Amino acid sequence: MQVKDKVAVVTGAAGGIGAALAEALLEAGARVVVSDIDEQRLTATADRIGAVAVAGDASSEECIAAMIAAAEEHFGPVDIFFANAGVGDGAGLAATDDQWQLALDVNLLAHVRAARQLVPGWVQRGSGYFVSTASAAGLLTQIGSATYSVTKHGAVGFAEWLAVTYGDDGIGVSCLCPMGVDTDMLRSGMTSGGGEGGKVAAAAVTQAGEVLAPRDVADQVLAAVAEGTFLVTPHTHVREFLRRKVDDQDRWIHGMQRYQRQLKGDVR
Repeated sequence: MQVKDKVAVVTGAAGGIGAALAEALLEAGARVVVSDIDEQRLTATADRIGAVAVAGDASSEECIAAMIAAAEEHFGPVDIFFANAGVGDGAGLAATDDQWQLALDVNLLAHVRAARQLVPGWVQRGSGYFVSTASAAGLLTQIGSATYSVTKHGAVGFAEWLAVTYGDDGIGVSCLCPMGVDTDMLRSGMTSGGGEGGKVAAAAVTQAGEVLAPRDVADQVLAAVAEGTFLVTPHTHVREFLRRKVDDQDRWIHGMQRYQRQLKGDVR
């Protein structure tokens, strides 16, 4: 899908990848609604780039409906939805049910709820595009965070299911799976309240490869949308890691165990 003149919604867009996506979309000629739970930062970002802002929880059915309604009111029917909002922490087995529910809601069910509201209309129109921001953790794992790893696997699985189920109906799907990107989540999200697990989770990302600028990632996502490419891996070595995992999962797990031991030694 070419994004010029298309109507796009981007969640988690107060900063980081979401703000970069919105800015890139606007520069490419799209009309954009941005959303984030941080109303103050969202408003500042929307004013700076020239987007329509709808503050709220991206996992809420009501907020998703409000985003879609704002897009229709200002521009017309939504053509592309970027399910980009995410949460991360350093929680392992000690994660509470509330922590699990938050991760499930934002990292996975927000995608399901948005697709539920948009896909039937796209099927009728014969076109539409859904972009899921998952993570390399959804293809591999996230050392230090059970909640992040599991829910990002779910996001990848749901994006695959959407692509398989609705590809013949004219609906495109891309799934973004980066490693380290210079965002608030990487700088503080994983470590906030996560203790050693959070520090290990952050170190696992930053030491595994280059930390990319959000705009570099956004440009790759829009290129993937233009080409109809499903899997977007800005860090090229993620695909090699995935091949190794598939080829010999036991060997891959042993290697990850060694890497975890190294990381724990580094953060202590």
